[in-house]
Amino acid sequence: MPTIAVFFGVIIRMYWRDHAPPHVHAYYQGHRALIEIETGEVIGGHLPLRAESLVREWVLSQREALMANWERGRRLMPFEKVPGADQE
Repeated sequence: MPTIAVFFGVIIRMYWRDHAPPHVHAYYQGHRALIEIETGEVIGGHLPLRAESLVREWVLSQREALMANWERGRRLMPFEKVPGADQE
């Protein structure tokens, strides 16, 4: 599963042809969660509260780039890197 962003110890990945709704996989210190791109809400798994808040804000601020990557993944095209929260 390709890594599309890394920031503050959080790793964000996407799968090609993943199941709906559009989401990213977030990993942080042994925790993992699925974060819906449209809402920024956790739809599976768990992150510590502070990491969850950081990832939610980042997902919402990068929604357009993440949805473009989601569509690329649906077509089995390479994902593009997305700037992390520490690069804005």
